[in-house]
Amino acid sequence: MDRQQFESVCVHARSAMRLQTAADTLEWDERTRMPAQAGDYRAEQVSSLRAAVHRQRTDARYAEDLQELNQQIASMPPDSDEAATVRGLYRDLCRNQKLSTELVEALSIATVRGQQTWDAARKADNYQQFASALDSILKLKREEGQCLADGTDRSVYEALLDEYEPDARVDSLKQVFDELRVPLVELIQTLHDSPHQPNVSLLERSYPIEQQKQLSHFVAEAIGFDFARGRLDETSHPFCTTLGPNDCRILTRYETNWLPGGLYGTLHEAGHGMYEQGLRREWFGLPPGSYVSLGMHESQSRLWENQVGRSQSFCTWMHPRLQSLFPEPLGGVLAHDFYRAVNTVRPSFIRVEADEATYNLHIIIRFDLERELIEGTLSVVDLPSAWNDRYERDLGIRPESDADGVLQDVHLSAGLVGYFPTYTLGNLASAQLFNAAKADLGDLDAMFAAGEFTPLLSWLREKVHTPGRCYSGDELIRRATGAPLSAKGLVEYLRSKLLAVYS
Repeated sequence: MDRQQFESVCVHARSAMRLQTAADTLEWDERTRMPAQAGDYRAEQVSSLRAAVHRQRTDARYAEDLQELNQQIASMPPDSDEAATVRGLYRDLCRNQKLSTELVEALSIATVRGQQTWDAARKADNYQQFASALDSILKLKREEGQCLADGTDRSVYEALLDEYEPDARVDSLKQVFDELRVPLVELIQTLHDSPHQPNVSLLERSYPIEQQKQLSHFVAEAIGFDFARGRLDETSHPFCTTLGPNDCRILTRYETNWLPGGLYGTLHEAGHGMYEQGLRREWFGLPPGSYVSLGMHESQSRLWENQVGRSQSFCTWMHPRLQSLFPEPLGGVLAHDFYRAVNTVRPSFIRVEADEATYNLHIIIRFDLERELIEGTLSVVDLPSAWNDRYERDLGIRPESDADGVLQDVHLSAGLVGYFPTYTLGNLASAQLFNAAKADLGDLDAMFAAGEFTPLLSWLREKVHTPGRCYSGDELIRRATGAPLSAKGLVEYLRSKLLAVYS
């Protein structure tokens, strides 16, 4: 390999990343503390930076060097850092070259303004305030998908999906969802019919927000989120963003009468954050220091939120702190009763607060609807009624408000079309990775009960975080667990755990 060319490419890619993270910083500020009337100019700022990033990532000299390097790596070990860097950057280049700078700018402006419009519409519980912005975003996303699909055998939707889950196909996702749907529906019905229902009302008592913030900081730090390299804030829709190799921001939201929202939102985003903090800092801005896919990213957030955070051993460890912070609502509540309550299975409207059994049904609904929006078989005008009909059909409940229905997720306003399926892929991977970790590490429950989370985090660092994009997501799972990704582990985990909770 030509070392001078390689170093030049790396310098160029890192320069583009500095501009990208500057834009990300402005978007983080927009979602947390930006004045209400600053939105239009913020959209222009972000758009200018995104356009500059695109120009750098499609620069002619950079493209020429990458083309030559890509031909040189055939004789190198494919999983080496250098080969992975060239392979990953070249893949990104080929994708970026299909998009014009004008389209990138237009998408950036539309999605920044779209998120602002969505936030106001959600607070007002009025979908009509958002409909026009959504229509504009979808037109631009269709144009983007058409550009990306050109010269491939992918559909427009699959071309958009490829950004989040490389090489994923609609047919394979449908097969995975079908494998999950039947056993999940059967399990949900069994739990619904059980005479031993948990007391979920104890989670709906009054929990002061300030104490919830203390709890969130406590649990995030305890499981391994490094506050010297990150921070925790509030927003209207929880998310995680990385602004530099030592700057990871996680955000959650709190409700006075629903304790799990802030607590498990924090655990979820801390899982994302610890993945970002576990990537190799010396490779930041390059594939070996980047996450492999959104499905793998979601596996980390869902693992810490559910396999860890909703385990009986974790609830036992957390119980003294809960009673200390919330003596009135939880003073007489046993750790086991709290554990059963946070594992209650019941159909609900809000995806981010859904239980583990019904969660994937929320994803299947979104997967179908966003695909129909892109394909043009569902109009923006008809989206709310289609959404409500699907919830009534699949979960037996019908949203009575836009805020609890079609406006609950930020994704469409941010142009994240194709993102939703990665949540279910992450659920599958989380169960499979957790089983492999137990086989390697031994009694994880005993560790959690004692407040020892470092062994699990270290295992994930080695198996998932450190490799970055040196392997595909499928290969990473196979290396970490010894088997390809499958629905079997998740179904067995849910049945074993939840049947016991309801027995």
